[in-house]
Order: sequence, then C-alpha cells, then structure tokens
Amino acid sequence: MVRPGGRSARVQQSVHAAVRELVAEVGRDALTAPMVATRAGVTPSTIYRRWGDLQELLSDVAVERLRPETDPADLGSLRADLDAWAEQFIDEMASPPGRAYIRDALLGDPDGTNAGQCSAYAAEQIDVVLARAAQRGEPVPETELVIDRVVAPIMYRILFRPGRLDAAYARELVTNALDARQTEAGARLTRAAAPRRSKKKSGH
Repeated sequence: MVRPGGRSARVQQSVHAAVRELVAEVGRDALTAPMVATRAGVTPSTIYRRWGDLQELLSDVAVERLRPETDPADLGSLRADLDAWAEQFIDEMASPPGRAYIRDALLGDPDGTNAGQCSAYAAEQIDVVLARAAQRGEPVPETELVIDRVVAPIMYRILFRPGRLDAAYARELVTNALDARQTEAGARLTRAAAPRRSKKKSGH
C-alpha cells in the first residue's frame, strides 16, 4: 500500500510522470528503465526493486491512467445513464491510447492484480449509476449482470474481435442487460408463485 504523501508516493508520482513524458517523446518501444530513472531523479535499482522490470512499471502506469477521473453523468434515468456510460467506455477503451493501456496493464500483470483493479474501476462506476437509479425508484439490475452483459463483450471485442465498437453497439448491450434484468425478475416471480399454486391444488 502506497502511503499518500509519503516518500513512496512521491517516487511513484515522479516515475509515472517520467514514463508518460518519455513515451510521448521517444515512444514506448524505445523506453528503458535507466531512461525513466534519470528523468524521475531516482536510481535504476529503485525501479527494479519496486516494479521488477519495465513491463511491470508500464502496467502500473497503465492501470493508473485507466482510473476514471469523474463519476458517470447523471442524465435522469437508468437507461440514459447506462447508455452514456457504455458509449464513453467504448470510446475511451477502444481508442489507440486505451488499447495501449489495456495491453500494458495485462502484459505486466502475472498475478492478475491489475486486471482485477481495472475491473473494479468499471464496477465502481456502474455502482454509482445503479445507486442513483435505485434512489429514483427505478428497478435496477445487479452490478455483475451489467459487467457480464455490457463490459465483458466490449473488452472481448477490443482484445480479440475489433469491430462494432461504436455508440450503437453500446446501446444494444445496455438493452440486452436491461432485458435480462426483466427476464430474471419475471423468473423470480414465477418461482415465488409456484409454491402458492401447489398449496392451492393440495387443498382441493
């Protein structure tokens, strides 16, 4: 855990800034740990000791860059909020910088920690949207259902099957998620009513 305001946090900030600056200046492929260390004002051993290698450092930077900076827009309804969030998610993640950050986040992530953090970012944003809708009295799906029906298909296409990554696709996925919520709600009502029907039949 990096202590906010401590030396470790300052080292992380300066190294992350050095990576971003050097990638912009010389490109990712030309980047080396000694170059980053010199720019950040630390020794190469500091980078190797903390991050292990350059790929893990790039992964750490990528995860930080993928962190959302603001809450999702509040447009007054669950459907509008989810549509807007999904469209923005596709726009950011499917962009060239977004794809590069995803690649780096996964390549330098041997234990899956960074992938889990990126997933947590999406879940937190969805939680905000669903909490607002619930406060308005709207029926809402589970967070995991939105992850499965909206986020997962987007990430699959970004990684393995590019195409259809546009606003229309985002809205289609949101429709699927909300339809699935209605289907699940109907199934629960049916299951709840089944014992009552059985009791009525046994009473005749």
